[in-house]
Amino acid sequence: MTTSAKQKFDILQKASEPFQALLYDVDGTLANNMFAHKAAYVAVAEEYDIRLDDQIVEELAGWPTVDVAAEISKRYHTDFDILTFSKRKSEIFIERFIYNTKPVDFVHQHLLANIGKKRIGVVSGGSRSTLTITLDVIGLTGKFETLVCAGDTPEGKPSPQPFLLAAKNLQVDPTTCLVFEDGDPGVQGAIAAGMGWIRIDQI
Repeated sequence: MTTSAKQKFDILQKASEPFQALLYDVDGTLANNMFAHKAAYVAVAEEYDIRLDDQIVEELAGWPTVDVAAEISKRYHTDFDILTFSKRKSEIFIERFIYNTKPVDFVHQHLLANIGKKRIGVVSGGSRSTLTITLDVIGLTGKFETLVCAGDTPEGKPSPQPFLLAAKNLQVDPTTCLVFEDGDPGVQGAIAAGMGWIRIDQI
């Protein structure tokens, strides 16, 4: 890690001390791949003759892909099958980008440093199939105790439901969990769940 990354790692370590469980988002938090998700959304939107402003992907960071697709359909006044759009977005992401994914070093190292010391979960709005590949590419397969993905709860982020399910799976009180996120929807969900939170992109 670079000096600045080491300083950020130390900030995360200090913030984690009072908490029993650590819950990590994946895209943009453990994995440096938001640029790739943006590109995949833009590419599939082009197939529907939509010139997508990729800022919507940052705005809705953490939302399940189907919900992002529904919002794109709404904002661009274009009627399409949400599930087909979402599946195609995932296909493009996997085909063109996923195997070049790099970790966000200081967050990645923080997770590894706390194995056996804290309960560890992953909470993401991505599909289980895509997340499984992403986590494998960045070397985190088997390094966490629970994985909550799109579809595991009736509502995704910014609902607290995914975070509460992770706490239940880890058998810990939600108030003892610290959430690591890079977007507002995830932070909103963490707050609603009564958990602590850190925006890793703002430290």
